[in-house]
Amino acid sequence: MHGEFKVPGGKLVVVDLEVDDGVISGFRLAGDFFLEPDGALDSIDEAINGMPAGSDAAAFAKAINVALPAGALLLGFSPEAVATAIRRALQKATGWRDYEWQVIQGPAVDPVLQMALDQVLSEEVGAGIRKPTLRIWEWEKPAVVLGSFQSVKNEVDEANATKHGFDIVRRISGGGAMFMEAGSVITYSIHAPADLVQGMSFADSYAFLDEWVIIALKSLGIDASYVPLNDITSPTGKIGGAAQKRLGDGAVLHHVTMSYDMDGDKMVEVLRIGREKMSDKGTKSANKRVDPLRSQTGLSRAEIIDRMKATFSSLYGATPDEITSQEMAKAEQLVVEKFGTEEWLRRVP
Repeated sequence: MHGEFKVPGGKLVVVDLEVDDGVISGFRLAGDFFLEPDGALDSIDEAINGMPAGSDAAAFAKAINVALPAGALLLGFSPEAVATAIRRALQKATGWRDYEWQVIQGPAVDPVLQMALDQVLSEEVGAGIRKPTLRIWEWEKPAVVLGSFQSVKNEVDEANATKHGFDIVRRISGGGAMFMEAGSVITYSIHAPADLVQGMSFADSYAFLDEWVIIALKSLGIDASYVPLNDITSPTGKIGGAAQKRLGDGAVLHHVTMSYDMDGDKMVEVLRIGREKMSDKGTKSANKRVDPLRSQTGLSRAEIIDRMKATFSSLYGATPDEITSQEMAKAEQLVVEKFGTEEWLRRVP
């Protein structure tokens, strides 16, 4: 069995192993990482050989940590990264290049329809009807997008949302509220087979699925990095956040919203949590636009998206695509049955 894991921002970890009667044997670690002393490599191999193949990633990482000689130096990888590669080998995980990727940008549609499209496209990837897809969202009107488990009344000032023309919708993934206006954010979804993140924890998969966008941002001169669990940031502040949902049909939905040029004052009026964060900083008003991508690049939103698509395509291979009429019809029906209902929106009042 063979498994690989590219550490986000780090090195490639490669493992080969066999399983005999439920026990790992013939384990060998390799990669382009740095490790001192040399003998530590044998220590890692010996630590894994003989372990039950059903062990979880935490158990593999613990065994490696115990076996490492005092003062061992690991650069570009970690015991946790080796454990992830082992789990991927055991569960026959796939890599980005094992798939034919497609890229969709737009069309601009109603916010509640965006929620339904996320579910429909993910389910179709899981069913093998659609190829794995990167989708760039476009916005028809402003909206607050709540995480699956957030309370409407705790997160949103509904009177101010109505005053400023914001719809309130709820997505299927967890995480925090997203403040959306046309032209103010860049949002994308990755609709992928679950095998792509097989053997990874949620924490590992967040960074893994967004490594390409970190590369794209760095190519634009932004010193971007990933901060666990789900933030993309730079020395000048947070750029965006990610959320994820693993569907039971064998698909994973991963989406990210990054700030291009948001109205901070309006955000604080509409989002209650925004007020709490501002008060914690001793500030009564945002009094500025939150614009990390615009201010750090000087580029238009369209130019940044073009670089993102080009980076994704160069790394993983991808061809342009569109949402089909059948997919749109399924999403519209799902709006009627689920996403557009008060029962769904106020599942957590």
